[in-house]
Amino acid sequence: MKMRIRKILLLTAHCSLLTLLFIVPAHAHDDGRPLALKAVALDQKLGEQAPLDAEFRDETGKSVRLGDYFGARPVILTFAYYRCQDLCPLLLDGVLRTLRAMSFTAGKDFEIVNVSFDPQDTPALAAAKKDDLVQRYGRPGAGSGWHFLTGGEASINRITAAAGFRYNYESDNDRFAHATGIMLLTPQGRFARYFYGIEFSPRDLRLGLLEASDGKIGKAIDQLLLFCYHYDPATGKYTLMVTNVLRGATIATVLALGAFIALSLRAEISRRPG
Repeated sequence: MKMRIRKILLLTAHCSLLTLLFIVPAHAHDDGRPLALKAVALDQKLGEQAPLDAEFRDETGKSVRLGDYFGARPVILTFAYYRCQDLCPLLLDGVLRTLRAMSFTAGKDFEIVNVSFDPQDTPALAAAKKDDLVQRYGRPGAGSGWHFLTGGEASINRITAAAGFRYNYESDNDRFAHATGIMLLTPQGRFARYFYGIEFSPRDLRLGLLEASDGKIGKAIDQLLLFCYHYDPATGKYTLMVTNVLRGATIATVLALGAFIALSLRAEISRRPG
């Protein structure tokens, strides 16, 4: 019990510190960002064509082309590297939760393609990530519709540039600074819609897939970026209203955690022999 309370205290302090440091008012420019985040973005390339001839390796080590996953169904494209211990797992977990809440099934109604933007990632790491997520997804045949790719710098640069996914590699820390989101593409490989963050509305994603399957291109939306940088999610261009909402939600969360800790401590003390 004591160990659990200590962990909760540490988590509360960590989350509070991140909130104070990184939930900041909007700026006209990105001057307030850390240097490593200056060029990081997820630009909307609506209507642009993905490089379907770009070559990668799938989770089995087989050479494939990006176009192998297009033609019949719309595609959800994600960027996450498999050595990441920070925001990438949260992104893929968020995608998984959304997929489980949808009636549509990967491999039947749409394809999912995750591209690692780390040239050092291997098919073995991709296979481990796929096994974990597909097993947790739990839909029959999903393994044939959820793909985890690795590749060389040339192919990675082509697909990330086409998608507007701009990231930064920090050689001193062997780590990437990047934003998170998912993209929907038409069966012909054109970017149709963008969703930002790590949590996604099942209803909006379903409607987006229906539109993409018909070749429709959505409209640009406001960006709400989460950045992966030194274990810390940092904010991008928030409006003042969104910033205040986030601050209010954070304060409420901290107060709730504080109340839970106080009740836990009281219960622990009451159980001690007098």
